[in-house]
Amino acid sequence: MNNRLENLTNWVKENNYTYAFIQSKYNVYYLSNFNSEPHERLLGLAIFPDKEPFLICPQMEELAARASGWKGEIVSYQDSDDVWGLFQKAVQARVSDVHLIAIEKGVLTYERSEQLLSLFPMAQFVPADEKIKALRMIKDKNEVSILREAAKLADFGVEVGIHEINKGKTEMEIIATIEYELKKKGIRQMSFSTMVLSGTKSAEPHGHPGLKEIVAGDFVLFDLGVILEGYCSDITRTVAYKTVSEEQKHIYETVRQAQELSLSISKPGTVIGEIDKIARNYITDEGYGPYFTHRIGHGLGIEVHEFPSMNENNNNLLHTGMVYTVEPGIYVPHIGGVRIEDDVLITEEGSKCLTSFPKELQIIK
Repeated sequence: MNNRLENLTNWVKENNYTYAFIQSKYNVYYLSNFNSEPHERLLGLAIFPDKEPFLICPQMEELAARASGWKGEIVSYQDSDDVWGLFQKAVQARVSDVHLIAIEKGVLTYERSEQLLSLFPMAQFVPADEKIKALRMIKDKNEVSILREAAKLADFGVEVGIHEINKGKTEMEIIATIEYELKKKGIRQMSFSTMVLSGTKSAEPHGHPGLKEIVAGDFVLFDLGVILEGYCSDITRTVAYKTVSEEQKHIYETVRQAQELSLSISKPGTVIGEIDKIARNYITDEGYGPYFTHRIGHGLGIEVHEFPSMNENNNNLLHTGMVYTVEPGIYVPHIGGVRIEDDVLITEEGSKCLTSFPKELQIIK
């Protein structure tokens, strides 16, 4: 049994839960090393205090589950099988009295909760979410190594994109080249839909790229990341094309300085909310407070957005091994937007940016 699964097993035992039933594909991967996209099919990991855990998955995924290193029982099924009957049988082979089932309350659907309670009518649900979030929040050496390599590939993606900026090039053409070059390096999937936003469209934090051509005076905002061995990277850089106004320069430098302030206090023991507040206060003092419309960042790992939320009201502390983003932004509708984002690792000495693409304002000629 790996350390992650052992930690959750001990938690189930300490709390006298009958078993934990984990269904999030991300948590299943974290605990078992089996990375699968089940779509509507049932994928789950049942964890017991004193009995062998089992993995339930479609039969067509059984060989992949074994290849991932899972050595426990696999309950596999075909699409025509009674999957919940098979699940019930596997549980009852291990326990006779089901009283408390630890579940992911943010994942378990109403339909599946009804199904579980029909199988075990005397059971009650208890949440496992916070425990799993706490486990996943602290990255081990292998996770950090993967995240570091994923960050390097994100740096490369931005470099490719900037080199593609030219008169007449569209946002979508640039995205196509970025993703083509990354696929040539073996990247099958991006962390999220790659964003290249230019001109006033860059003032939409989660805007939609299209066939807009890049023109002189545009900010061009790149937001992208890759998935490498199941782990995500996430970087944002903003450049200017041909010319830049004094206000654009001021906006850019305000964002850059705000990010530097947040990075400067990123170390073990810092209150997470302070990471947001120090950047937000600086942006406000420079006159752009209403245009910073989102939190400073988010946890990063198997999911591109995971625990913790790096918002100003979070009173939890930073700990060694945490990885998260720091991404202040200013978005002025009639001018455009600037965001600068890095992936940050908390170390015993302080913090380290895993992404390293230069952050000085670049004016692409």
